[in-house]
Amino acid sequence: MSKSPLNNIRIVLSHTSHAGNIGATARAMKTMGLKSLYLVNPLSFPDKEADIRAVSARDLLSQAQVCNSLDIALQDTVLAAALTSRSRELPHETFDARAGARVLLEQAQHHPVALVFGGETSGLTAAEVSQCPLKIFIPANPDYASLNLASAVQVMAYELRMALPDVESCKKPQDAPATLDEIALFYQHLEKVMIQIDFLNPQQPKKLMQRIRRLFSRTQLEKEEINILRGILTAMEKKLPPKPPNN
Repeated sequence: MSKSPLNNIRIVLSHTSHAGNIGATARAMKTMGLKSLYLVNPLSFPDKEADIRAVSARDLLSQAQVCNSLDIALQDTVLAAALTSRSRELPHETFDARAGARVLLEQAQHHPVALVFGGETSGLTAAEVSQCPLKIFIPANPDYASLNLASAVQVMAYELRMALPDVESCKKPQDAPATLDEIALFYQHLEKVMIQIDFLNPQQPKKLMQRIRRLFSRTQLEKEEINILRGILTAMEKKLPPKPPNN
């Protein structure tokens, strides 16, 4: 029996303040066949309230990965989607819940992906959203679009489950995509070179790197393409004159 794409989907909760929502999330996941739960700096975990709310999904809680940063939670993934209804100054590629579930599943047929949820009070920060190439929103009443965290997870888990048959029926091979951490290293390398050639002023960076991230997030970079881009940057560095020593 082949591995289900659902096994490649991480549900990531960032800075959850109410332990009960972690337990309810585990229950929502298990009812739809999701297994991989990552927690970024939860206020309280393990916690009795999480166990109570999880009911028969306590096995997911016992296997949950607790991380001290979103970077760690996204390691080895090739795609991450931020669940948020907020508009941003630099908009991401955005999908509603149904279309977004399909996009995630298509990649999850071969590689790990992540669906990221923010804390109950203020949701995801701008910095956290910037780490996710995609944005997903749940269509709701525009006058009151705020969903409980575990309810939002349940809606997305349902949409993933419903999209599964169609995605599995049109499964097709693909070239190896770059992981998000490989792409992050490329951004760091690119920023370093742009500073060296005086294209980027680190004292007044403005939004240049954010725009570059948005530019590359429009395509699914492959490992080979990342290697080519970093090879170009390395060749550029070798051609730069050595910096004079600091006195």
